[in-house]
Amino acid sequence: MALPKKKTAKARQGKRRSHLKLNLPALDICPQCQSLKLAHHVCPTCGSYNDRHAVEVKTPKKKG
Repeated sequence: MALPKKKTAKARQGKRRSHLKLNLPALDICPQCQSLKLAHHVCPTCGSYNDRHAVEVKTPKKKG
């Protein structure tokens, strides 16, 4: 099995992995309720998409 001749420096390893990072999802403001939502998705708070009511949002049941 092949083995490396020399140890790889941490700087060289970091340069090679510079593009391996996590990106934050693109968030938009909902025009109906002004809450943050994913771009091109239905708003989880009010259920609107493209200035129309798209989905009925269920409210959580209260215990007790």
